Amino acid sequence: MDIFSIFNLFGGLAFFLYGMNVMSSGLEKVAGGRLEKMLRQMTSNPYKGLLLGAGITIAIQSSSALTVMLVGLVNSGIMELGQTIGVIMGAHIGTTLTAWILSLSGIDASAGFFLKMLKPESFAPIFALIGVCMMMASQNSRRKSMGAILVGFSILMFGMILMSKSMAPLADMPNFQSILTAFTNPILGVLVGAIFTGVIQSSAAAVGILQALSLTGSISFGMAVPIIMGMNVGTCVTALISSIGVNTNAKRVAVAHISCNILGVIICLPLFFVGNYVLEHYILNTTIITNTITPVGIALSHTIFNIATTIFLFPFIKQIEKLAVTVVKPQTDKDEENVFLDERLLVSPSFAITECKAMTDTMAIMAKKNLFRSIKMINNYSPKRLDKILRKEPRIDTYEDKLGTFLVKLSSKDMSEKDSNEISKLLHSIGDFERIGDHAINILKVAQEMHEKGVHFSEEAKQELQIAINALSEISELTIKAFCENDTEAAKKVEPLEQVMDILTTEIKDRHIKRLQEGRCTIELGFMLSDIVNNIERVSDHYSNVAACMIQIEDSALNTHDYLNEVKNSDSAEYKHDFEMYKEKYSFSHLSSV
Repeated sequence: MDIFSIFNLFGGLAFFLYGMNVMSSGLEKVAGGRLEKMLRQMTSNPYKGLLLGAGITIAIQSSSALTVMLVGLVNSGIMELGQTIGVIMGAHIGTTLTAWILSLSGIDASAGFFLKMLKPESFAPIFALIGVCMMMASQNSRRKSMGAILVGFSILMFGMILMSKSMAPLADMPNFQSILTAFTNPILGVLVGAIFTGVIQSSAAAVGILQALSLTGSISFGMAVPIIMGMNVGTCVTALISSIGVNTNAKRVAVAHISCNILGVIICLPLFFVGNYVLEHYILNTTIITNTITPVGIALSHTIFNIATTIFLFPFIKQIEKLAVTVVKPQTDKDEENVFLDERLLVSPSFAITECKAMTDTMAIMAKKNLFRSIKMINNYSPKRLDKILRKEPRIDTYEDKLGTFLVKLSSKDMSEKDSNEISKLLHSIGDFERIGDHAINILKVAQEMHEKGVHFSEEAKQELQIAINALSEISELTIKAFCENDTEAAKKVEPLEQVMDILTTEIKDRHIKRLQEGRCTIELGFMLSDIVNNIERVSDHYSNVAACMIQIEDSALNTHDYLNEVKNSDSAEYKHDFEMYKEKYSFSHLSSV
């Protein structure tokens, strides 16, 4: 083995890690956040968490990335510690798929055509060609991402081939054989596996190198199994690093992760040797420890270890949670507050976008509730309600500030066109929802002034204002439901109602002027009524902006003002129908004439 073999080894490792990164990024884009949404919506059911953990790890091909996400979710207060343990166990099972794919490198080159086609050096160039063609020729972002998956997979396999070839000369080196005798000590094997995996921070790459090494025919089951167990411990380094600077519960996620793997080694390593002793002396009269292991044997051992660990520890999820709580004590009597959106979520853009959308939905609902609390204060003043409104308003501002900052950072990440459009929609919408919260405060100030001066609107003004409030209630419900459910068809009904809102607010002002001229109202009350009506009209404008933005994003264009002008001047039968329906529904015709 010469210096060029060493170059090939580290070069192959570089290709492997880069290919893994490209493939996992493409897989995440194709998944489009669906698995992440399921993860966020999961209950405390550990069985569901186990399946989701395995599914997401298979989709993104990285148990470390999933664990970092879990740390971020707990640090942001989105998930509880107990929910993450089942997911972590599922991730341990999901990560074994990579080893099975890599085991294809062990197929005999003299096999038949179809079996030979399963060897990486046979199919990797074909996958690379198809992937590059898809990336260069297709205009569809999903197909481009699928092309990236194929190219990443080919690069990964090419790295595996390089590593295997670089290690082939080791089989004929006497010094190498003497070094391997040290690995007959299982404790040393566990430590070497843990340290090596911790350094490269990829259990998949570590298993791949072990599989490449096994092709020399020098690695036995007794050497490989403890190293594989150590690799599972070493992969926890990424989670431990990510837990630096997070709150207590997030640190406990990392502790739970490493506890599962260490407990798995403590349970399974003795069982492996006890099982071998039983097979050797009572069943097969032969030992498996000294038998040469193949890439398939490594994949099988990896899978059995992770599944066995999960079976043994799954009934004790509550105890593992208590262990993590015991190990990581709160830093203060009152633990630090949760981070709004932890930047660790940026490791998975699709997932981060899902969380941003959920936060924006919460912000929209919060702004709407504060708006109608303020409106209720006009005729039903309450100090308790006043305090609640004033407490919620800074939170709405915080949502706008934090979400905006996080989304700008997120927009610089590599993502699909769909995810990029979602970020544009959220960035445009959070400003409108924040302004709705400001208009709620403006209405509150008018209600406070009326309360302090002891003045009230006339019955006619109250009835007119109530019709406008009813219309505002419908447009807010319609817009927020459309936004939260991504329903563009419902969003198309917002603009005709907004046009009716404009007519209503103008008519309310006209009817007030008439009463003023007849001496049935005062100028002071007129100013107050005008302020409330103006704020109601502007809130409806913001809802219209949100709905228009949704529709334009769906049509892959973003010029809200042009869209609104086009809709208002169009001959659309649907628009005219909705406009006339809302106009009739919120008519003043049943009120007494002025």
